[in-house]
Parts: sequence; structure tokens; C-alpha cells
Amino acid sequence: MTSHFVARGRGLVAAVLAALLAACAATPGDSPGKDVKTASDQTDTSRRANVRLELASAYFASAQYTTALDEVKQAIAMEPKMSEAYNLRGLIYAAMGDDRLAEDSFRFALQLNPHSGDVMQNYGWYQCLMKRYAQANELFEQALAEPHYRDTTRTLLTQGVCQARAGQLAEAEGTLKRAFALDPGNPAIAINYADVLYQRGEYDRARFYAKRVNADPKQVSAQSLWLAARIEYRAGDRQGANDFGRQLRDKFPKSREANVFEQGKFDE
Repeated sequence: MTSHFVARGRGLVAAVLAALLAACAATPGDSPGKDVKTASDQTDTSRRANVRLELASAYFASAQYTTALDEVKQAIAMEPKMSEAYNLRGLIYAAMGDDRLAEDSFRFALQLNPHSGDVMQNYGWYQCLMKRYAQANELFEQALAEPHYRDTTRTLLTQGVCQARAGQLAEAEGTLKRAFALDPGNPAIAINYADVLYQRGEYDRARFYAKRVNADPKQVSAQSLWLAARIEYRAGDRQGANDFGRQLRDKFPKSREANVFEQGKFDE
């Protein structure tokens, strides 16, 4: 997935997080004390609005932002107080580069549902992209403190990535370690954890987590192979670095990472 929104992130991190954000944007809110809505609880208008929101989320995930925005607008026209719709609208406007409307959307979503961990999560990531790291971290902490919030692991991943972007590597390591303990099979967590350890000079530990991802053909990516190559290069194993680089070139020949490897820019 490529976009203005994704381009502000870092490689695999941004792609995975954008997908996670899109996946959660059209889910029911997580306000405390509310039952799960079933078909019998919804009016026909509500059902139609939810269908529009699901379509908008799918279009957003495939980077069809104008179409996604149109679907969101129709959902809001049907249900003007639908917090989930404004949450997704914020993501769409962020992807389209309209920061003012993105900010307004997230704020209004929180006004409609002040206890929505999903909105806090997405608004926090948006604040991180804007380099407002303190505000981002505060929103992540608020989401994690919500007793009915169900996506703790996702927010820990996002928070750890944001801390790394802010240069707070010790904090990022601790946060991603917590995320990994909760979901050790998640490749996005493992590779981001490895990346932070790499940046801290912990090459043996970084190698362990990168290897977990690269050992699974379903999880390996251009980003994970390039990280493994850079780890070996920094650790002084030039042969190992070249071996991973060749795998990268063979499996993902058109990737940015393969191009950088061919140029020998291991420190990029």
C-alpha cells in the first residue's frame, strides 16, 4: 500500500499500521457499558450506514481514498453521530494530506465517544506522524487505560513505533517488548522490535527477532530481509549481509530495499 499517509511512516511499519488502522476504523465503538449490537438492535438506517462504513474501510485499505471518503460521507449523512465514521474520515483525510480536516475529524469522533480506544489509537498515530510525540504518547496511554479496550497489542505496537520515531529508543524497546510478550507470533511486532534493538547496537538480540520473521515464508518481506542484512553488516559479518541481500534481490527485485542493497547503502 502506498500513499501520502503511508509514506510518512517507515517501511513495513507504515504498511502494517495503515492496514491495522483501516481494519479497526469501521468496527463498533468500545464505549463501556454497551452491549454488542446485533441486527435486531439496529434500524434500517443504521444498517445501511454500517454497510457504507464497511465499504469505506475496504476502499481505504486499498488506497482508493476519494471513493472511501464518498462512502464515509454517505454514512455520516445517515448517522450524523456515528463516531466510527468520523474516526475513519480522519484517517482518510490524513492519507489525502488534509491535516486540518483530519484533526477536526478525530476530535469530533472523540467528542461523540470520549472512551473510544480505537479513536485514541488512530488519533495518536496521526499525532505521531505530525511529530507531536508527547500528544501521541498521551493518547496511546489513554487508550491503554480504557478498561473495555480490546486492542492493547496493536496500540503497544503503534506506541513503540512512535517512540522509536521520536528517538526514544529505550522506551520503544520496553513498549515493543510488552507487545511481543502478548503476541509473539506477530511479524510486525517482531520486526519493529528487532529494528529498535538494531538501532541500539544490540545486534545478537536483533538477529534473533529478525530471524523469527525471515524463517517463515509467509512473513518474510523486503523490509525484514533488508533489516537482517543491515544487522549482519553492522555486526561485522559481510558474507551474512550479502547472503541476505541476495535473497532480497531474488525475492523482491523491484523493491526499494533491493535497490539500496545494490548501491551498497547499508547504513541507510
